[in-house]
Amino acid sequence: MAEKKYKVIGLGELLWDLFPAGKKLGGAPANFAYITSLLGDDGIPVSRVGHDELGQEGRRCLTQLGLCADFVQDDRDHPTGTVKVAVDSAGQPRFEIAESVAWDFFEWTPQWQRLAAEVDAVCFGSLAQRSAHSRSCIVNFVRAARPNALRVFDVNLRQHFFDDVVIADSMKLARLVKMNHEELPRIMRLLRLEHRDEKSSAQHLLDLFNLELICITRGQEGSLIVTHDSAHAHAGFRVKVADTVGAGDAFTAALVHEFLRGSSIDRMNDAANRVGAWVASQVGGTPAVRPGELEQTLRKVG
Repeated sequence: MAEKKYKVIGLGELLWDLFPAGKKLGGAPANFAYITSLLGDDGIPVSRVGHDELGQEGRRCLTQLGLCADFVQDDRDHPTGTVKVAVDSAGQPRFEIAESVAWDFFEWTPQWQRLAAEVDAVCFGSLAQRSAHSRSCIVNFVRAARPNALRVFDVNLRQHFFDDVVIADSMKLARLVKMNHEELPRIMRLLRLEHRDEKSSAQHLLDLFNLELICITRGQEGSLIVTHDSAHAHAGFRVKVADTVGAGDAFTAALVHEFLRGSSIDRMNDAANRVGAWVASQVGGTPAVRPGELEQTLRKVG
């Protein structure tokens, strides 16, 4: 019997990453949906682009990546989003994110509402909620998902585009939350909570927001997954880093892939670290994959 194929949504900012060497389609929804599809599920980006050249090129690029562009809205009043990306010698990116762009002006449409009711999982972040307009649509989408759908809040603290209300309300909507080790203490301060260590802070957030799982990524040092009754730390994998753009989105995609299949937290952790490390070893968040390459990576999952 063929394995069940889940419908998994990446909801948020679709944009062009402008690297010194050229531009690449990016943003969490595209990165997440692309890796989700490579893993065998139906990854669908849900976003908004401008009625301009970059928007048209973005749609073509999604199609070339094997992704559905039907749920990417067209904005005739605002340009397609862009981000200037500078990568340091360690492969760590710095971002300059353009404001008042298409993904700041989501529209809650019957088409999006119908899609929300069909999904098995939806992943949303904090960045696309920087405008009240798009935030309202994201909340509507997540709430419209059926009761047993997996709601994933992938924290993405960028520049000044977040506050305590967005973080707290997003956690209330979620079943699973992922953040990195630098974001956790910032979140605890924002929420006026004491931060002693990663595990105790994760357990506090699990209880406070009635979450099922929290994952804290640690870059090349791996990650920590915490649930109400267990915890698992993974040491990560050493790779030659090309850049880390999209590695976190890839990590989340693999985490969701395994969670939907009822995997143990140690298996989730291993798969997510393997896929995240693979993307970090490539340029950009949607790297081309050689036949069998990702399958070979996942066959090693413990």
